[in-house]
Amino acid sequence: MPQSPPLSSASSSSAVSASGSSPGRRRTSPPLHSTLLREDFDEVLESEVFVDVNKLRKYARHGIPDEIRGEVWKYLLGVEKPDRSNEFTQRRARFESYQEIDKENVEVSKRVRGEVNRYLMRTKKESFLNPHTAPAIFDIVICAYINCNNHVEYSPALVPACAPFVITMDNDCDVYSCFERLANVLHESSQEKNINKRVAQFLSYFRTLMPELYNYFEEEDLDVGEWASSWLRYLLSKELPTPSVLSLWDVYFAMPDYIEFHPFVCLAILKHLKDSLEDLEQSEIRSVLLRLPKMNIGRIVSQAHNIRSEIQARYNLSMSPRS
Repeated sequence: MPQSPPLSSASSSSAVSASGSSPGRRRTSPPLHSTLLREDFDEVLESEVFVDVNKLRKYARHGIPDEIRGEVWKYLLGVEKPDRSNEFTQRRARFESYQEIDKENVEVSKRVRGEVNRYLMRTKKESFLNPHTAPAIFDIVICAYINCNNHVEYSPALVPACAPFVITMDNDCDVYSCFERLANVLHESSQEKNINKRVAQFLSYFRTLMPELYNYFEEEDLDVGEWASSWLRYLLSKELPTPSVLSLWDVYFAMPDYIEFHPFVCLAILKHLKDSLEDLEQSEIRSVLLRLPKMNIGRIVSQAHNIRSEIQARYNLSMSPRS
């Protein structure tokens, strides 16, 4: 398969090593279903004429093998085009466009580096990123994005939102291209009028679906707006463990409406944690909601589909003449 145009040696090598695993990390043979899944993906990705993105979406809903996640995400996000007749030309144009971007921003860079260090400390047990090389990739990519989007203010949350791409992509050009696609969507959905509406709607669904837990949060004087806004703005990249984020985003990038679907995933997580949360006090609840445990994303997504159907049925019923 043709490769992306090479970056400069320094940039390329740092990007590759940023997500490298520890030399001592054990490698295990994948289970049979993973092998079969990889074969399905390979059949699509190795097509010489046209990459069937619809098939990639279908397969991605069940998870993407780690070693090809970056390649698949590029197609799902529209960074790579399905028509391969001009593949090299398109990649070269994207690379040259990226090279022209100003990647220096002293003020933002200092803040990015500090937040990346905190992120690496928080996730060091996961061993997904090389602490020596990853900070430079975050710095380059986020500064480039801010410089190209003057209407966007830097937020520490951009670091965990960028991390999955640093982990999965082979070079900083691809990291930037994918991160830019997602960041633009998140920025639009997080505009004040949009996020306020989304939080209000989410809390309405929460109160309807789980009134006991909602009331318990109120009794504990929990600032619902704090965690709900964070959950909704950045697709749980700040709160979920990295493996769960990667699995969840596999599903999201395969969907045309993942921003609209996301609140139902958040509700499914609350439902999953309901019993344990009701045994905790305010500070403990807050800690759990801001640092969620690892969970079975497949089950959460399945529950989210059920919740969406239930909510739609309830709201349709409430608007019917007989209600």
